[in-house]
Amino acid sequence: MAIKKVVVAGGGVLGSQIAFQAAYCGFDVTIWLRSKGSITRTQPKIDAIKKDYLDTIARMDTPEGKDPHVFAMGIADVDTFNADDCRKKVEAAYKNLKLELDMAAAVKDADLIIESMSENKDAKKDFYKAIAPLLEEKTIMVTNSSTMLPSQFAKYTGRPNKYLALHFANEIWKNNTAEIMSQKYTDKASYDVVVKFASDIRMVPLQLHKEKSGYILNSMLVPFLFSALDLWVEGVSDPQTIDKTWVLGTGAPKGPFQIIDVVGLKTAYEIVSMYTKIPSFLAPYHFKDMAKALDEYIKAGKLGVSAGIGFYNYKK
Repeated sequence: MAIKKVVVAGGGVLGSQIAFQAAYCGFDVTIWLRSKGSITRTQPKIDAIKKDYLDTIARMDTPEGKDPHVFAMGIADVDTFNADDCRKKVEAAYKNLKLELDMAAAVKDADLIIESMSENKDAKKDFYKAIAPLLEEKTIMVTNSSTMLPSQFAKYTGRPNKYLALHFANEIWKNNTAEIMSQKYTDKASYDVVVKFASDIRMVPLQLHKEKSGYILNSMLVPFLFSALDLWVEGVSDPQTIDKTWVLGTGAPKGPFQIIDVVGLKTAYEIVSMYTKIPSFLAPYHFKDMAKALDEYIKAGKLGVSAGIGFYNYKK
């Protein structure tokens, strides 16, 4: 089966990036959104992604552009890179990417549905129940959940044999990885189609051999971010100093709070909130305090890079 039409359910930080990257690579892409308000929030993200691609291409088209810290493999290969061709692909992606509120219209003739909703189990379950009766027999469905297992939702999809996980890293055009994880009902044919699709949108397919909450990347990243948040809410140090400590001590390009700004504070809050019900004597971190602190930032409109302000101000 060849993937042609792709539908991304959810226009959040990563959902918008996935959709744009697939469109950049020539796929017919629609983002399904739940409300007119969602369109108002999603379109500025798409505008910003377009600018990020064009800015990245401009940096790639410089003498130092082939440096691995500059060159974005999600955009082009080093040996065949042509800046003008890449810019044309960005403009085509921006022009052809569609936003749709009508679920039935969005998924008509879809080959692949990528669920990129918020990290809320009930919301995801409701989404699968609503979309299942609308899908054609051929349609494969994947979840981009950061922490939840596909086996938690397989029975609600109406196609457990064609359902698995496809997880991307943020700034997909630069961090071009795609973690692919099946559940016990996933058939090999569907799995192989998703592996090929990941490669076709210029990702490096990373195949997991068993289900694991957090996959590979977030199994390492999430505890790291929890440790940083815990240092903050316990008053050990401030976010900027914690970031500086990590960057200077390891040579990493970003500290944990800069990463949270990119991921988005809402996503961080949703993940932290899943752990707040753990009895305090069992919890390795102060999750309730972390959730409260993040919620205060969110209520103040400090959502991260997408809002222009989070732990850092990006409006300067």
